[in-house]
Amino acid sequence: MCMMAIKVGLARASASLQAYRQLPPVRRKRRLHTIALGYALMAPAVILLLVFEFYPLFSGLWISLTNWRLTRGDFIGLANYTRAFSDPGMWHSLGITFTYSLISVPLQLVLALLLAYLLFQQIKGTQFFRVLYFMPYVTSTVASAAVWAYIFSPDIGLLNRLLEGIGLSGQRWLGESRGILELAFGSLGVQLPGWLAGPSLAMVSLIIYTTWVFVGYDAVLFLSGLSNIPNELYDAAKVDGASGWQLFRYITFPLLSPTTFFVVLITVIGTFKAFNHIYIMTKGGPGDATTTASIYIFNQMVVYNRYGYSAALSFIMFFVILGLTIVQNNVAGKRVVYD
Repeated sequence: MCMMAIKVGLARASASLQAYRQLPPVRRKRRLHTIALGYALMAPAVILLLVFEFYPLFSGLWISLTNWRLTRGDFIGLANYTRAFSDPGMWHSLGITFTYSLISVPLQLVLALLLAYLLFQQIKGTQFFRVLYFMPYVTSTVASAAVWAYIFSPDIGLLNRLLEGIGLSGQRWLGESRGILELAFGSLGVQLPGWLAGPSLAMVSLIIYTTWVFVGYDAVLFLSGLSNIPNELYDAAKVDGASGWQLFRYITFPLLSPTTFFVVLITVIGTFKAFNHIYIMTKGGPGDATTTASIYIFNQMVVYNRYGYSAALSFIMFFVILGLTIVQNNVAGKRVVYD
């Protein structure tokens, strides 16, 4: 197949060259000016890609194959990669990341779809509510994460004050490494095994923040998908006596599948790359309860000065995200309804 493609490409190039030679001199000059202008317009984008995308990519790949120390390192081959696969810390951080994604992605999608469906109705103040729910997404992550860290503060936080105001005891929230099920049943005197403890309260706190930030953005995407569904389908179904749930089940949800597929894809990728708010709110703590893969990679570089090892972990993380994307394309992509 490759040889055939090369032969076809060479044949087309030869035909183009022959056609160019047959042009009059004036048209040749104009053609050269058009080609030169095209390459000149492409040059800034190509330079930016080379400097800020491809050079860091290949530089990071080289660093991952060395024991890099600030300015130089000796080539050690795949030693960093073999070390990573035998590192319990890496596997633990991946488990934390999968937990974070498995909880936050469905929660975001359900709430965003419900919110979009409500905002799509003909109600007063729709534009105001759309802007209101989208504002957390455009707010600085560092600033909003710092505010939420204050809200979750066990001493002066607003959330604990509200709980104490209704007669409940406050929680440590971002400082609690025990699972939420363990805390809930522990207050009733029931001891649960470790595998039933559930995600830590610190992780749940991060998920609450993540949902607050991204629900509005996902809702805007769902609103865009809802606006592309023809109203004639709803009118015909209503004439046949379809209920509101049937309209959603048999018209809205299937025809919204392309948007749902896209939202799931970018949300999963976003949760696996999440870093800023986790570092601001918990720095991966308490202990390693919220040490996701991105936090673990950052600590290996900044705290332990293992630049080559952190680069190798970054590429492993890249292939994990790539693998998940391919799986989603193969599994969910086949169920998308485009007509």
